[in-house]
This record gives sequence, C-alpha cells and structure tokens, in this order.
Amino acid sequence: MKELELKYGCNPNQKPAKIYMADGSELPLEILNGRPGYINFLDAFNSWQLVKELSEALDMPAATSFKHVSPTAAAVGIPMDDTLKKACFVDDIEGLDESPLATAYARARGTDRMSSFGDWIALSTTCDLTTAKIIHREVSDGVIAPGYTEEALELLKTKKKGNYNIIKIDPAYVPAKQETKQVYGITFEQGRNDYTVTPADLTNIVTANKELPDEAKRDLIVALITLKYTQSNSVVYAKDGQAIGVGAGQQSRIHCTRLAGDKADFWHLRQSEKVINLPFRDDVGRAVRDNTIDVYLGYEFEDVLRDGVWETLFTEKPEPFTKEEQRAYLDQITGVSLGSDAFFPFGDNIERAKKSGVSYIVEPGGSMRDDLVLEVCDKYNMVTVFTGMRLFHH
Repeated sequence: MKELELKYGCNPNQKPAKIYMADGSELPLEILNGRPGYINFLDAFNSWQLVKELSEALDMPAATSFKHVSPTAAAVGIPMDDTLKKACFVDDIEGLDESPLATAYARARGTDRMSSFGDWIALSTTCDLTTAKIIHREVSDGVIAPGYTEEALELLKTKKKGNYNIIKIDPAYVPAKQETKQVYGITFEQGRNDYTVTPADLTNIVTANKELPDEAKRDLIVALITLKYTQSNSVVYAKDGQAIGVGAGQQSRIHCTRLAGDKADFWHLRQSEKVINLPFRDDVGRAVRDNTIDVYLGYEFEDVLRDGVWETLFTEKPEPFTKEEQRAYLDQITGVSLGSDAFFPFGDNIERAKKSGVSYIVEPGGSMRDDLVLEVCDKYNMVTVFTGMRLFHH
C-alpha cells in the first residue's frame, strides 16, 4: 500500500486527504481493522515513536495514551501494588502481574483518566490478550503496535461494533533524515529529531546534591522521552516508571509546570484511602467514577456530595476531602522526577515543583538565570541535571 485515502483531514471540511510516502515506497503499516482518520494517524505515528524509544532506552515494554498529538501519560511495565491497581481501575484484570505490557498500559491509562477518555494507544511490543482486555473495556479510538496475538486481535476487533481502529506498524521502519511539512502553502524542511535519550544525558549534575539513584535515572529518562513527543512548551512529572503529570502546549513555562503539577497531585490523591474507599454504587461506570473523583477532589466537591446527588453515585455519603487534608497528604510525597523541554527561566517553577514532591530535575540549562534557579534547587536539596539538549516539538 503506497497511499491511503482518508475520509477528511483535521476537520470534515478539509478534503481531500490522504497519507502516502513521498518517494513512492510502501507505507510501513497495515490496517488490520477500522478506518483510521487524519488525527488518528498523527497520534499513531507520534505515539509509536515514543514507546519505541522508551522501550529501547530502558529495555522494558512501554505504552502510552495519546490525545490530540500529545501523551496524557507514558509508562514502562513496573509491577503495580494493590492500591495502584484499584486507583487505575484494573484490580479485577486477571493475569496483569504476568504481563509487563498490560501493566505499562494500565499505568499510562490510569494516570490521567479524564484526559485519556477516547485515547489513541501505542504499545512497544506485541499486544497480548491481557492488554487487549484492558483496552477492550475503555473508550478508545484505536491502537498501534508491531503485532497482535490472535486472541488479542479477535477481541479488539469487537470494539466499536467492529469498527475499532487497529494498526500494525513495521518495527524495522526507519524514517528519512530530512522531514518536511507545509504551513499556509509554504514548505518547511528540517533534519528529523533523531537525538537518542540515554543515561549518558544524566551525567552533568549541577546542584550541590549529586546523589542520583537508578530509579530516578529511569524516571528522568521517562520524562525526557515523553517530552520529546509532547507539544511544547512541555513539562513532565514522573514516578515509578511512568509520567504522572504532562503539561503540554502552554505559552508560559510556569503555567505548564502548574498544570503538570496539578495532574501529578491528582494522580497521588487518587491513591489515598479517602478516594480508594469511596463507596461507589455498583451500577456507576468507570467514566462516571472518573468524573466524580475529579469533582470530589476539586473546589466544587459539593456538586457530588449534595443531597439528591450523592445517592445516585454512592451507597453512603462520603466525607469531604478538604484542601487542608489534601495538602497534608501531598506534603508526604517525595522522590518525584521532573523534566522540562527547555530551560526554567525563573525559580518559581522549582517552588511549584517542590509542592508536588519533586526531588530530581532534568532540563537543558542555558538560562541567564540558571544560577538563581539552582539556588532554589539547592534550598530544597534537589538533584538537578543539565543536558544541554532542547526538546521542542511542534
């Protein structure tokens, strides 16, 4: 297949639309089911690059959940404890502990479930049945992987009344060194960003504290590779082998740091006893539970606790999770890693990061105010690494 006609482009009025290889060669993919659209393919190709690089960098299966050409989260297959399984709504999935790939996707999907609703999925290795079972019951637009077991493929084909988008990508495909795109009829050309993130990027430690444990190195690599495929400006918080807060496409870096930090906080709070033990009614589905938890943890918590409403969601009325209680819970969190696709221009970013338990930071460096930023890092005994490599993605 050298070209594929699409129903339309980004919007229904943008016709005709297609994907093809400019040199006339075969497309490095196979459509196994469904009819992916323009945005589906944008998500598919960006997300595949992320999991391929992440898996190769850490030698572990990787997965990501994408929405509108940015990851909501990405993760590798680190085992999950019972609390995290419950927080990610996968505590009932049989065989999860035996499938690192399923664990990776469970982490990625479970990080920011509100944003992941209707996601595009990328898997670094062959999709097995356990992974397919998680995908099958979630609202999703499609999946890309280098292969699928027969059982997994048959199950996935039943999604969306048989119309679920399933793409098989050639894992050996290597794109051309130069890439082009058009904006307003004008062609842009640049060298493809083939910079490879490795542990060697983490050697230039510029803070007084230079103790960087292996777990932090792993999480900083997760953050950097996730940043490489997130629309800029972007900041990523990571913990336990997964991106737990992604801030994408913000014009101000402090706003990006706050957005990603709020998402990371939410991920931690989802695992608190108050949220884990919310007495949901059995007939309340996962999407409604996600929405309810989001409101319950926000400033408008009374919207789900007022009389006449809580009865439709819970078997008994929960106690509020006050902002004071939430702050006390979050103040116990440490060991979080933070990555930025460009330098931090002011120390306010570090102050915000501290509130989300950040202990390790990776960024390019190069700001006129690097010394002031590092003063704040040293104040909190953080470990900061300068890579010298910017990772803008547009």
